[in-house]
Amino acid sequence: MTRSETPAEASRQAAAPDARAAGSPAGRKLGRAMAGVAVLATVAALLGIGVRASFGAHVAVDEPQYLLTALSMYEDFDLDITDELAERRWAPWGGEGLPVQTEVLDDGTQISPHDPLLPLLLAVPMGLGGWVAAKVTLALMAGALAALTLWTAVRRFGVPYRTATPGVAVACASAPFAVYGQQVYPELPAALATVAAVALLTAWPARPLSRSAADPGPLAARPAGTPGLWTFGLVVTALPWLSVKYAPVAAVIALLGLWRSRSTALLAGFVAMGVAYLAVHRLVWGGWTVYASGDHFQQSGEFGVMGFDPDYAGRAFRLLGLLVDRGYGLVAWQPAWLLLLPAAAFALRRPRQPVLLLPLAAAWLTATFVALTMHGFWWPGRQLVVALPPAVILVLVYLARAPRTVKALAGLLGAAGLVTYGRLVADGFAGRITWTSGFEDVGSPIHQVLRLALPDYRQGWALFWPYHVAWLALAAVLVLTVRKSHVAP
Repeated sequence: MTRSETPAEASRQAAAPDARAAGSPAGRKLGRAMAGVAVLATVAALLGIGVRASFGAHVAVDEPQYLLTALSMYEDFDLDITDELAERRWAPWGGEGLPVQTEVLDDGTQISPHDPLLPLLLAVPMGLGGWVAAKVTLALMAGALAALTLWTAVRRFGVPYRTATPGVAVACASAPFAVYGQQVYPELPAALATVAAVALLTAWPARPLSRSAADPGPLAARPAGTPGLWTFGLVVTALPWLSVKYAPVAAVIALLGLWRSRSTALLAGFVAMGVAYLAVHRLVWGGWTVYASGDHFQQSGEFGVMGFDPDYAGRAFRLLGLLVDRGYGLVAWQPAWLLLLPAAAFALRRPRQPVLLLPLAAAWLTATFVALTMHGFWWPGRQLVVALPPAVILVLVYLARAPRTVKALAGLLGAAGLVTYGRLVADGFAGRITWTSGFEDVGSPIHQVLRLALPDYRQGWALFWPYHVAWLALAAVLVLTVRKSHVAP
């Protein structure tokens, strides 16, 4: 055991060979646990398909655009949805009125203002089985996300599978994962790409922060090999092709990969992919982003998506609001996300392991200062889903070392979120709510009681400030308590 290792880390390192052996008892238990959480996450997502996206349609808002593009890719091998729009191919599943999003380009084509990787992934399912098959495909991705998150937590971060399994199961079987596990948005595939990048990145030795910090830490496994580098590069490159809004998260992960691998080949690959991304968008969409082809941005310009003359001081309230807002915060729908505060504080005591914190910070800051709003015609937490798998692992790393009382509290909070999601599905089946409207009136008594304690960032200042200040104080207490605790980092 090195001087910087704790006894817990030393024991995890000693047990690593057994855990890595697929045929060992530990390996078989982990395999069964992965299969279990994958099935649970898939079923939870599949149940959501029966809930309408809006009261008049099975899919709504941006979802029809992705599906029409997928259909065009399958039938016409291009991105032009002019004929699909003219033939009203969206009517059976998109309702009577489809919002206009496309601008007729100079060559007479209409190209949806959304990046093309999600339609490409859904092209065959959409072409063969329609919108239901497309959503089933996303639900299967939700299962893969759960399994890979569990594997990464156990193998890469030393979380005992008895702690990791229920934690991942609860997270992936409740909102927002279960909701976006069937919604036709790039959020779930992006989350899968992020956790895959983390799994690949943490297979490489950690680079010391200084010459005195010679211990690579518990993440060190083996030198980075060329196949791993290329796979990592492809996974990171996939993020902006799913949506340009994931570019900050992709950039942070790419920089972490370059720092740890010291690979000039990886750097050259990222530069080439960046140039190709910009060139293709200029050629196809007529701008640097897909928004250049959007009807809404023809007058304001493509960067109007971020707003003009934004109030960054006002947007800064989202730093807390994204977590605790009454309607659109994570805690409102899965109270266990409150544990992210002490978990992040705990992780700050481990300076050689930024691989979980930095992607989450990039997504959080993008949702805070770049996104036009955190309230919209979508399910809550949309801007954060891309980085929530690392957040889940952060919480699991903390819980693995937390007192039993904290673990018991985590179980109660997680169960509350499961109840709320179950009631959402039940109310959706009954036609009382949809995924884009009415969901704040869900009949879950847990959610309705919790709402009374959460701030509403859409209220007037007189009603908002007392809640906001109280939650700021609570957040500070949670963070400082962990920072000053004697829990071994």
